Amino acid sequence: MRAVVIHAEKDLRVEQTTAPELGPRDVRVRMEAGGICGSDLHYYLHGGFGTIRVREPLILGHEIAGRVEAVGDEVSRVKPGDRVAVNPSRACGHCRYCQMGLQQHCTDMLFYGSAMRFPHVQGGFRDVLVVEERQAVKVAPGVTAAQAAFAEPLSVCLHAAKRAGPLLGKRVLVTGAGPIGALTIVAAKAAGASEIVATDVVDGPLPVARKMGATAAINVMAEPDRLKEEYGAEKGAFDVMFEASGNQHALTGAFDAVRSGGTIVQIGVGGQFTLPMNVVVAKEFDLRGSFRFHEEFDWAVAMIGSGNIDLSPLLTATIPVDRAVEAFDLAADKAKAIKVQLDFA
Repeated sequence: MRAVVIHAEKDLRVEQTTAPELGPRDVRVRMEAGGICGSDLHYYLHGGFGTIRVREPLILGHEIAGRVEAVGDEVSRVKPGDRVAVNPSRACGHCRYCQMGLQQHCTDMLFYGSAMRFPHVQGGFRDVLVVEERQAVKVAPGVTAAQAAFAEPLSVCLHAAKRAGPLLGKRVLVTGAGPIGALTIVAAKAAGASEIVATDVVDGPLPVARKMGATAAINVMAEPDRLKEEYGAEKGAFDVMFEASGNQHALTGAFDAVRSGGTIVQIGVGGQFTLPMNVVVAKEFDLRGSFRFHEEFDWAVAMIGSGNIDLSPLLTATIPVDRAVEAFDLAADKAKAIKVQLDFA
């Protein structure tokens, strides 16, 4: 079977590999769609991110969905023919964090397509994947594989929204209008935010942000003073800020627009930041991190299946897996692409 394998920076290959054996509690999934994530792009463009480097050939991919091809003798949750979204997280269930209900912080986490541990955890960009029963989440009838593959990034954003606390009636700022920023808009809108303003440094994603529910969208490169001028009065307007770009300047550049006592949720990962701590202290910001997800994956699948959200504006292109390099190059061009998916047909 085919697999999309990163060997080093800019060395991405479509290779042949084999599928693991099917255990009694396992599900074999014939892959249909796989979304290219920011972390996949870091591996492709830079060979890793931060101190995390590719040290052996790594199958990429964790935004994945497909059809159940076979199940083990003890599986009851799904059956052959079911379309499923695959949860790429395999928490151990035994460590102190799993026992506390914080499985996203599992000390023995196996997360698909990740070089955080060695040997690396091989990912889901392959024709056939064998997963544990708990990872195969059945989607509602009529949900396409392309829609189901959005469950993983949407779950990241649902977790971020939970980290922010109640959003009903709140004024919300989302910095970075890429896939995660756009899906954070979806999550905030679903949670009842009364106003959602999105920002980015290019025009490309801003119309999509509006389609996803943003009440306003601002190019802060073209209008660097607009946030402060329109939302900076009386020590800021926004109750909650979600930082989805992983850029220090996006975070600190919005401090004037966040009200005193406001909550800032950092989703984007961008390495070392330098913060004006005097502002954090004086305005009593509540700065919170948000990392991955757990129960939110099932929430995301249910939300997509409800038909109450339309994620189609986020999908820029679907490209056959044999043209994976072309797909990754397009996904890396933020002026042209929001989300690019691989087609495994």
